[in-house]
Amino acid sequence: QVQLVESGGGLVQPGGSLRLSCAASGFISVNYAIGWFRQAPGKQREGVSCVSIGTGTTYYADSVKGRFTISRDNAKNTVYLQMNSLKPEDTAVYYCAGQPFRTTCVGNMDYWGKGTLVTVSS
Repeated sequence: QVQLVESGGGLVQPGGSLRLSCAASGFISVNYAIGWFRQAPGKQREGVSCVSIGTGTTYYADSVKGRFTISRDNAKNTVYLQMNSLKPEDTAVYYCAGQPFRTTCVGNMDYWGKGTLVTVSS
């Protein structure tokens, strides 16, 4: 059974940094994609970043390009989201999601974590 567990959220001042982790288990091969999504209060969920575990190909939303970096440690089955230069508008619950047999996060994602709250405020 696939499980995804996020960690690393918290309160940070504008301009600060946080690193989120997504520990994945249950995938039977490296042929899957992991994405980070976020949902701010009163707003729709949006895709932030995605990585193909097998190929390492990455994707970033325009709003986070140059500030966020997604990476993977296949030995630990963990995906990270390094968030730098954080802005108040980055405040949201961040979810990681996984989809087997895919190299992108376009379309439905079958597996979701419970989310971790990131608050950017002074």
